[in-house]
Amino acid sequence: MARKNVLYEGKAKIIYEGPDPGTHIQYFKDDATAFNAEKHDVISGKGVLNNRISAHLMSKIEAIGIPTHFIRSINMREQLIRAVEIIPIEVVVRNIAAGSLCKRLGLKEGQILPKPLIEFYYKNDELGDPMVGEDHILTFDWADPYEMEEIINMTWRINDYLNGLFEGIGLRLVDFKVEFGRLYGEYGEVYIILADEISPDNCRLWDAKTNEKLDKDRFRLDLGGLVEAYQDVAARLGLIPKGGIMDHGDINEQIAAGLEQIENEMAKEREKRKRGLVRTPPSKPRKL
Repeated sequence: MARKNVLYEGKAKIIYEGPDPGTHIQYFKDDATAFNAEKHDVISGKGVLNNRISAHLMSKIEAIGIPTHFIRSINMREQLIRAVEIIPIEVVVRNIAAGSLCKRLGLKEGQILPKPLIEFYYKNDELGDPMVGEDHILTFDWADPYEMEEIINMTWRINDYLNGLFEGIGLRLVDFKVEFGRLYGEYGEVYIILADEISPDNCRLWDAKTNEKLDKDRFRLDLGGLVEAYQDVAARLGLIPKGGIMDHGDINEQIAAGLEQIENEMAKEREKRKRGLVRTPPSKPRKL
């Protein structure tokens, strides 16, 4: 697939123009960042693992009826995705106290919350992604009431599903961040779909028995072993061999290349459903 124009480069991914109208290519970098990119490093293999894990989880989430931007994997670092208009809101779900929640409210890390908590953050690097309330979102027209209802409902479903999935492989889903985008249909309708990624970069995952951190906190807190932790998650999900994909600190290209074809049959079915989705007038009319 020929490389096209760069549309956007973020801290961990690059978005390229896709091969067909309405598509983009999402490239996963090896860059690791924290504290709004104040801390930065390049860790070999991180992008490959995040691509593999996110593709798998997006496929699973799509299978329970939540539409996503993921179409299929292209190679070990790239995905073909739907072109969407990203809603500038980061949605964070917290099941267990950790990170900034502990700092803000004086909670003890590891404290199980009485019920899952949803927080919203305005997606703006220059402002440090400030926390906002639903009224801010509606007042500044970052999303309308219907979109917020869709986002919240889908987020709860994602949390329920991922909690069960990770529990089944011996992991605790402490918290996670998701983003959503608008997909425009042929009749002027607007669909809200899950976008960005779901990986150890934006999920806090702890071992269920030891509470060992298997996510980006290993980088944030200088714990080391980030790629080893990500490989552990991928191996538990059955996505890579138990021996991993690294060889003396570098990617084993032969093993990694064999991971390119991800959920191919599911991808074909998703594509059929999405083609039908954008050609059918919505049951609930939306304004542009």
